[in-house]
Amino acid sequence: MELGSSGPARPVGRGRKAQAAVRAATLAELLDRGYAELTVEGVAQRAGVHKTTVYRRWKDRASLVVDALAEHFATDIPTPDTGAIETDLRALARALAQSMTGPVGRAVQTAMYSDAGRLPEIAEARQRVFADRFRRAEPVITRAIERGELPAETDPVELLKTLAAPIYFRLLVSADPIEEGTADQAVRITLAAARAGALSQGSAVAVKATEADPGQA
Repeated sequence: MELGSSGPARPVGRGRKAQAAVRAATLAELLDRGYAELTVEGVAQRAGVHKTTVYRRWKDRASLVVDALAEHFATDIPTPDTGAIETDLRALARALAQSMTGPVGRAVQTAMYSDAGRLPEIAEARQRVFADRFRRAEPVITRAIERGELPAETDPVELLKTLAAPIYFRLLVSADPIEEGTADQAVRITLAAARAGALSQGSAVAVKATEADPGQA
């Protein structure tokens, strides 16, 4: 052994594989037990690692769940590029609906919006999730603007919020079934609003100003 060596080198990639296993186990525990009954020990056992391996990377249960949520949402919905805004938005909306209605998606949503959702760490993770989703999907809107399919002043984030709203309403409020037709209707509504100029940059500010002073309408 060379001078200064502290022992055998850890195999390259072993740490990343362990972290991936822990994140997957965290989502599985959320699905089976919910946040209230999830424990670091249970996650470690499910992942096949010692709990010290978990604590080496995550300080507590909340940070573990936050990281697993962020990692899950970073890869659950692809960014389409079909060459047309209608088919791009349809692919986005259908992927969102499918992600939200699957077993893992429902468990994740429960963690984000239940009692656990009121924890500062989980609330911050929720904000990160949506900010990242908007960032990754924004090129879909900017490409459509460049092709002349949407008004130049269209606000990408407002459009994406409008697209997702009917799906989240059914998931979190009405409990109505979420189907492909739900996603397709969301696309039609969103495109109609965008092409009418209702989702332009500054439109939300204008609406708030009008509500504050109706005499300006």
